[in-house]
Amino acid sequence: MLWTAAGAVTLGFLIALEFAARHYGVRGPITEQAREVVFAPDSGPLLYAGLALTMVVLTWRQRLVAAGAAIGIDVVFWLVRWAVGADVNFGNGALWVVLGCAVVAVTRRRGSERALLLKGVGLGLLLVAGHKTGDTWLLITSETRGAVLDPYVATADQALGNPSWLVGRFVQATEPAGGHVLHLVYGQLPLAAALVGLYQLRHVAVERRFPSHHLVRTFLVIGLLGPAVYMVFPVVGPVFAYGADGGQWAVANLWPDTLPPGGAPHAIPFDDITPRNCMPSLHTAWATTLFVHSRKGSRAMRFAGTFWLVATLTATLGFGYHYGADLVAGVVLALTVEAAMRAFARGWDGGAVRLVAHGTTVFAVLLVAYRYLPVEMAEHPWAAGPLLLLAMASVIVGYLRTTRRWEAKAVPVRQPEPPRPAEPQPELV
Repeated sequence: MLWTAAGAVTLGFLIALEFAARHYGVRGPITEQAREVVFAPDSGPLLYAGLALTMVVLTWRQRLVAAGAAIGIDVVFWLVRWAVGADVNFGNGALWVVLGCAVVAVTRRRGSERALLLKGVGLGLLLVAGHKTGDTWLLITSETRGAVLDPYVATADQALGNPSWLVGRFVQATEPAGGHVLHLVYGQLPLAAALVGLYQLRHVAVERRFPSHHLVRTFLVIGLLGPAVYMVFPVVGPVFAYGADGGQWAVANLWPDTLPPGGAPHAIPFDDITPRNCMPSLHTAWATTLFVHSRKGSRAMRFAGTFWLVATLTATLGFGYHYGADLVAGVVLALTVEAAMRAFARGWDGGAVRLVAHGTTVFAVLLVAYRYLPVEMAEHPWAAGPLLLLAMASVIVGYLRTTRRWEAKAVPVRQPEPPRPAEPQPELV
């Protein structure tokens, strides 16, 4: 019943976004994903990541057949496109196999086996649909929010020492090697999440059930909730508002060499192309969630999770995509959503309610402070900066305390072994 309700809500949300996108003259997430059945896809690695998530419910023999079929279909598509001179890309085969698994589930499976296979198909398709949904959200923000609030965030960011300007200079000094590595990490974050998710779901085929909580669930919910905040707090980022990428719409070409000007901030008009996708930083939220879930993995996975978090934070600031204030809000959002999803899976208690309420309150206070107190924050950086970091730290500490208490309760107490009966002693004759 829960999966049915979640599927219905997700489908309704995708249909609503489809109509909204059509209103602005572009294809929505459903149409974009449907086109990739035949046309050259833009998200080949992501489609194969979705196939990999679907295959967690299959046996090893079935996985080999599915992977071979996907590669074979892609080779055929590649040869046909190469022959006719069309765009050459890959990923159609992965989508075909995922859809084929859905057909097999409906026509050849029954009961729990059908439900399990459909859950795998849904997980794989949702990973790709989440990416398409994000693209549609970004389009809506650029079409509906003509003015942006970058001067407010840039002013408030002075309390943190203008980290985007600082890290931007560092990235420029490490070009071209540093930039290439950071671009790779920044762009392939969904693929990294899929790999961690695969690690967490590696026993599904044997146990014939999904774990109560895993990374992909939180990843998708963050992508669903985050863009709604973009509509309330539209921000384009320093490289656009204060850099060359903003063109004639930029306040001035200042980033990253010259700090932004002071004074009373005000909303500024901007183009109808650039997404208003800065507040909060969803890349930071996703990388934080990736880091949290990698803590239960192997040493290599823990190292990879730490590297991905540090590199993502460096990229978001160093490329001028975000202000430091965006990152603080992103961390708070990530841990609040993660706590809510874990509580939803294990059952709500007082600690879960308090943690989610605290995280939600801190997130709301951050947005209000950025919007209505930026001048005061810039004028008193030695007070405002530590307060911002303490607010974020309070959510981190609350999350650690609450989840550790949950884990301690989940570990069964080892019962003492009953005493062995005394062995009979031989009688003395």
